Amino acid sequence: MTNDELLWRIAGGSGDGIDSTSQNFAKALMRSGLNIFTHRHYPSRIRGGHTYVEVRAASHEVKSRGDGYNFLLALGDSFARNPQEDAYYGNEEVKPLTENLDDLREGGVIVYDEGLLDETDVADLDEQAEENGWHVYPLDLRGLAREHGREVMRNTAGVGATAALLGMELDPVEELMEERMSGEVLEQNLEILEIAKNEVEDREFTHDLQIPAVEDGQKQGLAEDHEQVLVSGSTAIAYGAIDEGCRFISGYPMTPWTDVFTIMSQNLPEFGGIAEQVEDEIAAASLAIGASHAGVKAMSGSSGGGFALMSEPLGLAEMAETPIVLVEAMRAGPSTGMPTKPEQGDLEHVLYTSQGDSNRVVFAPGNAQEAYEQTRRAFQLAYEYQLPAIVLYDQKLSGELVNVDEAFFDREPNPSLGSVLTEEEIAEAPHHHSGKFNRYQHDVENGVSPRSVPGQEDGRFLVTGNEHTPQGHISEDPDNRVNQMDRRMEKLESIRAELDADDQSSQTLYAPDGAECQYGIVTFGSQQGTVEEATKRLSENGHSVKALGVSELLPYPTKDVKAFLDSVEQCMVVEMNASAQFRGLTQKELGGYGDMMTSLLKYNGNPFEPEEIVDGFESSISGDGDAPGHSTTFVPAAGD
Repeated sequence: MTNDELLWRIAGGSGDGIDSTSQNFAKALMRSGLNIFTHRHYPSRIRGGHTYVEVRAASHEVKSRGDGYNFLLALGDSFARNPQEDAYYGNEEVKPLTENLDDLREGGVIVYDEGLLDETDVADLDEQAEENGWHVYPLDLRGLAREHGREVMRNTAGVGATAALLGMELDPVEELMEERMSGEVLEQNLEILEIAKNEVEDREFTHDLQIPAVEDGQKQGLAEDHEQVLVSGSTAIAYGAIDEGCRFISGYPMTPWTDVFTIMSQNLPEFGGIAEQVEDEIAAASLAIGASHAGVKAMSGSSGGGFALMSEPLGLAEMAETPIVLVEAMRAGPSTGMPTKPEQGDLEHVLYTSQGDSNRVVFAPGNAQEAYEQTRRAFQLAYEYQLPAIVLYDQKLSGELVNVDEAFFDREPNPSLGSVLTEEEIAEAPHHHSGKFNRYQHDVENGVSPRSVPGQEDGRFLVTGNEHTPQGHISEDPDNRVNQMDRRMEKLESIRAELDADDQSSQTLYAPDGAECQYGIVTFGSQQGTVEEATKRLSENGHSVKALGVSELLPYPTKDVKAFLDSVEQCMVVEMNASAQFRGLTQKELGGYGDMMTSLLKYNGNPFEPEEIVDGFESSISGDGDAPGHSTTFVPAAGD
């Protein structure tokens, strides 16, 4: 067992406070000077059902969940439907312990609440522990919490036990409690924390797992200055939207998009904005389009099923050239699928849904920083080029927490509405002899015909979902149709040229040994950090490999991806779906490369671990390893 990183998993039932406890513990570790990355796993139930959160903490930078974990705090499921072995779903009470053992590393530590879990519930735990070198510490966390406070505080007792077993100081934990609690509740939690720590320290324990060491001068994120902040992809998307001037959001709750909607709803009023929860996703998208038409930066969003209902208003925004930003949080489908599990199966849905030829921008950020930056970029392009821009992410990026320099978010706000004319400019712009403003001119630069907003003098025009004349009147004239369609499609060429000309590409190249490598790995969206860590390990193992994380999906970054593929002999595409959608998109956009691209796919409801990518590469590309594990699928190059 090494001490260079802690992978702490807390497991219990939904409703047992697993998420909030893990967040506080992660923040305490961050304030101690460690880098943090969390992974969240929870069932599609309001209460009850096995849930866990992993907290990975290290003195070095971490960008992915780890391979398994080394410390389990199993609280049991206090909301179990039927704690009987012969129940349809088995004994749910004990699942937070039994269903986590497969991923526990050799030499790992187990703390379980014997106040809820009986040792007979896991008949072979002693045998498994001996076989794997695990160190098992049963503690009556429930009894301790009941004696000195309330049962819900057994989580606090578990954190106290964790601190004792890892040699961790309680100061950062106590500081967090004092920030969030007061009165009797605070006093009870502090007492339980201290008692649990003391009880464990009075015992003998033999493991050598300790809190990772922090180098002198490394301590970051102290309570006084908050140099580091712990953020999720959802937080970053919401903050990016607010900083870019978004002042209206409409939506309907749907996991996992609800996180963005909730954060926006809580914060928009502070900036003079409005959040509206409506009756369904059709209304949500339509309301946001109306707000944008009226001259406000607006957004909406959903997850897969709800986004499907937005298909028709999405087409309306494209035809009416009304800017809007939508976010789509992917989850396992089709239909309801697995609502709380990550997948990347909505790529084609988001690229092509709605009527006719699509005219939209799609970003797929790979981490919290990209989520912030690309949400702001989505608003800029939507309002400059008058089209929908979509931020595509998934449950993994939505809920994982990572520490980021607070200064990263210190950017100037941008209230600009893009290509909206002033009244003085409208007066000089082309008008029909009837007085209507030529809102949809044929011959304009970059395909963008400047717009007016309601209330501006001489800016009157018609808006319709039908094809239309420059003034907005319905028209089926063939020449007008071709002129309008060509102009709208020209926007994508202009956007691609603008993105290619940017100093900093949204594609992330990772080449540990330099640009010249024999093999490549490509991914999109939330798997970027995991692929980067796997690539580093492969390089350390002697493989000549580099990686590319793609975040711009429409218009496709042909130049960047083609240059990468041309520089390697073979390439493995990593994605979380069953049909290799990103690989198919790449072949379609580049018109080839199918004979050199293989796919490593995962679609069991869990994101990749770095070692799975390492194993997949070594067995399938270099031929040096065993076959990929049962949780991943390898698809060879076309024609093999």
